Amino acid sequence: MAVKIRLRRMGAKKAPFYRIVVADSRYPRDGRFIEEIGVYDPTKNPTVFNVDADKVKAWIANGAQPTDTVKALLKKKSIL
Repeated sequence: MAVKIRLRRMGAKKAPFYRIVVADSRYPRDGRFIEEIGVYDPTKNPTVFNVDADKVKAWIANGAQPTDTVKALLKKKSIL
């Protein structure tokens, strides 16, 4: 089972915000997930990015792979 840390799109049309979730890679983008570990809202100024760093590190230690977008956000916050 490949576990990914990825964005789950929420919000209205043309006003997205995202939840950072841990999900099986076989599930759809907005489908079932294992755990929610943060939020990302690019529509706010400044951009809102809150994530539980301890949970991120624990999931990565257990083999979860962040997507490219999530990896970039985590590097920007110096979590990775």
